[in-house]
Amino acid sequence: MEATPDLDQRLSERALSKLKWRCRRGLLENDLFIERFFARHESSLTVRQAEAMGTLMDLSDHDLLDLFLQRKEPEPAWAGADVVDLLRIIRV
Repeated sequence: MEATPDLDQRLSERALSKLKWRCRRGLLENDLFIERFFARHESSLTVRQAEAMGTLMDLSDHDLLDLFLQRKEPEPAWAGADVVDLLRIIRV
């Protein structure tokens, strides 16, 4: 049986590298938000935040940009508190 990861543990270098690769987007505007986020926070990213970012990366480019620009808010059906918290950090 595999152990459940500690969600508040810092992200490993390998996991960070994979996350950065997954976060590459088709719209430059999204990439700018994401690059700024990584520049400020990559050394302290947690497993919890990486999972929340994965949820955001499942969205279309236009839906993601709307969230970043606060043109819409995340829907409770797919976005938990971790996603909402991450969006708040990214938008700053």
